[in-house]
Amino acid sequence: MTPEGRRAGYDKYQIRMSQIKKKRPKTKSELHPRNPHRERYDLQLLAASYPALAPYIRPNRFDDESIDFADPEAVKVLNAALLRHYYDIEHWDIPPGYLCPPVPGRADYIHHIADLLSTGNQGKIPTGNQIRCLDIGVGAGCVYPILGHKAYGWSFVGSDIDPVAIASANKILEANPHLKDAVECRLQPNPEAIFSGIIQPGERFDLTICNPPFHTSRQAAESGTLRKLRNLNQEKVETPVLNFGGQSTELWCKGGEAKFVQDMIRESLLFAASCFWFSSLIADQDHLRNIYRALEKAGATKVVTLPMGQGNKKSRVVAWTFLSEVQQRAWREARWG
Repeated sequence: MTPEGRRAGYDKYQIRMSQIKKKRPKTKSELHPRNPHRERYDLQLLAASYPALAPYIRPNRFDDESIDFADPEAVKVLNAALLRHYYDIEHWDIPPGYLCPPVPGRADYIHHIADLLSTGNQGKIPTGNQIRCLDIGVGAGCVYPILGHKAYGWSFVGSDIDPVAIASANKILEANPHLKDAVECRLQPNPEAIFSGIIQPGERFDLTICNPPFHTSRQAAESGTLRKLRNLNQEKVETPVLNFGGQSTELWCKGGEAKFVQDMIRESLLFAASCFWFSSLIADQDHLRNIYRALEKAGATKVVTLPMGQGNKKSRVVAWTFLSEVQQRAWREARWG
């Protein structure tokens, strides 16, 4: 190709990129209205709060400041910057190879479930540390408790079957003293159990949250990781980088998301009086039919589906309760004032 041809091709590319850039919205309108991450990242502002982010900032193909989202270390540092700037977390880290959850998506779950608590409560979200939340699979990053406590002052119990994840979460709590009295982490001793061994006799929770393992096997998880990396890099990738996606207990389990949530539903019936709202993130819409059937079989008195979205990714939270209307009213009066 002649220099003139290359130049013409480059000019066409620049015009195409500028047109695409103009169409890109500045606000992520699909995120919850109270989500502080609806605007595009102001990376310079974040780097001012967390200087370790600065070396990872570079122009993307739109000539905007960005980071390499296919680089696990860059994503982890961005998370740390978000948590410091928006949530007052001075020290946050996770062990190598552990899941680095996207803060904006996790925040959306918290805000949507807060709206659910407000229903039947005269539209008012109950706040303060008397509102207790159980996070099933708290993970090494302890992110849901951080977000929920900052946004609404809730107290949390975080459970996990992985002792390394629990140790990491406790390290984050110790490094951020304002969280120590608000969050407790408990190791689940039985990998086949979800609530048993965690919820103690007489203990009450206003809600439970969960981001269940999605994949059915390591092979399926690696395939999903490859697709994610290819989409980010816009090129062929042959080797999965599992530390971009997380550990085995975070990524896959026997039967995947569908079986995990159905097991959760069956076990939640044993703790029907211990919790107002049980809930779980559901990534695959095709799983909903069997989940609704399981809830009907278990005798849930009310089931609510909360749509969520981030970019091209659509998901939802399914929440259920076994309390009657009379029990719900008594619960709200006794615990939410």
